[in-house]
Amino acid sequence: MAVRVQTDDFDVGAEMKVLTKGRTDIGAVVTFTGTVRGNTPDTPISSMTLEHYPGMTETELERVEAEAAARWPLAASLIIHRYGTLKPGDNIVLVITASAHRQAAFQAAEFLMDYLKSRAPFWKKETDDEGRGEWVDARESDDKAAARWQTPSKVIT
Repeated sequence: MAVRVQTDDFDVGAEMKVLTKGRTDIGAVVTFTGTVRGNTPDTPISSMTLEHYPGMTETELERVEAEAAARWPLAASLIIHRYGTLKPGDNIVLVITASAHRQAAFQAAEFLMDYLKSRAPFWKKETDDEGRGEWVDARESDDKAAARWQTPSKVIT
């Protein structure tokens, strides 16, 4: 289990290879990569700036990753979240979950992403082509997706 908050980009394939190297107990690996979109419904986006509180952010991401490991039989997991100013098409987040069975890996990855989209301690500011910036709130749909995890899930293993 690992968490990294960083400015540097990541290589999805390389990260997955490191996470699973030498592991014969893993039968399923799920990856999710989030990228910066080039527009909102109303406006083209030229950049997104993500801010966080160092130390607090890592601790909170480690907590939610431990919660996922307690809910599902994960063999390994990784969360990488970038911060700083990113351009459309840049990677923002990587979540990798690995388990003996696919259902646990899929559900854990979905749980982690729902948390990251709605409750992770990051502040996002989108800047348009005119240089105007606007802070982004979690969407109601993201909050609704995260709310379904309030009761523990049952996993077939």
